[in-house]
Amino acid sequence: MIICGVDPGTRATGYGILELQLNGSAEYIIHGTIRPRAKDLPGRLKQIYLELLQVFEHFKPQEVAVESSFYAKNAQTAMKLGQVRGVIILAATLHDIPVFEYTPTEIKSATCGYGHAGKDQVSSMVSTLLNLPQGLIVSRDATDALAVSVCHTSSRRMKGVML
Repeated sequence: MIICGVDPGTRATGYGILELQLNGSAEYIIHGTIRPRAKDLPGRLKQIYLELLQVFEHFKPQEVAVESSFYAKNAQTAMKLGQVRGVIILAATLHDIPVFEYTPTEIKSATCGYGHAGKDQVSSMVSTLLNLPQGLIVSRDATDALAVSVCHTSSRRMKGVML
């Protein structure tokens, strides 16, 4: 089963794709970062949508996991992030791909065992859990997306839902 984790952002949206094996382990496939060049939010949303569609069409994930909204200090930032999440969910559902959402605390707990782990801890643990060489993932957004994927595979195992 192919799983795509997505870390939403208006300036950079990360994605990380894993293949869930029959034994429950997760195998790294690819990661990337969508960096929209448009200056206005509608243009960025369009670019994120179109590039995610290409990722979904090429890798054909059976499930998509997205980091859920968090409380931002700025209400405007939270609203923009919600719009990006909406675009991600729309792209997945138009391809009939089920979407699962996880809070930042759930993601950090699944990857690090501690819900308030720092970015460096998450990055290091993602590389360790997926047997990736340190430094392979240079984008924090892609690291976070892979962490979302790891969280989803862990959630499937905990619920006893395999392939």
